[in-house]
Amino acid sequence: MDPSTLKSALSRAPERPAAVTERPELELFVFTAGTLTFGVDSSHVREVTRLGPVTPLPRSPAFVLGAFGHRGEVLPVLDLLRFLSQGEAKAQLLRTRLFIGVGEGYATAFVTDGIAGLKRILRADIAPAPAGGSSEFLSGVVKTPEVGLIHLLELPRVIQAARQKAVAR
Repeated sequence: MDPSTLKSALSRAPERPAAVTERPELELFVFTAGTLTFGVDSSHVREVTRLGPVTPLPRSPAFVLGAFGHRGEVLPVLDLLRFLSQGEAKAQLLRTRLFIGVGEGYATAFVTDGIAGLKRILRADIAPAPAGGSSEFLSGVVKTPEVGLIHLLELPRVIQAARQKAVAR
């Protein structure tokens, strides 16, 4: 490339990179745990699978149900309701589904009572999280006609906090 072509290309280049605009929609993975419906950013969910044999882990917190082997990986299995002090999941070996969540470089399996699937919501429809015990892990709530009230969960923050609590024991 000759210098004159390079100079002309550089002179036409914008001074600053164009501002990145946030998409008005958010794709959520929606699931139920107990009587609560949660939504997490779908980019933090790897897959949904059936609950298989779980190996109990000695001296682990009550919210860690054990370890689960999946596709050559050993994953901790968490009861989100126990972690959030909202009760406990009723895990049944043949009917219970897990979703594999990723965040902060770690993968974790979460017990669910039901999977509602993927749902797109408008960011403008998100209301602030209600004040309360588990609000530190919620980024907001949104009400939909199909599902009702969805609590938006910050999954990477949950994974990091659960890991810290488990290691601290």
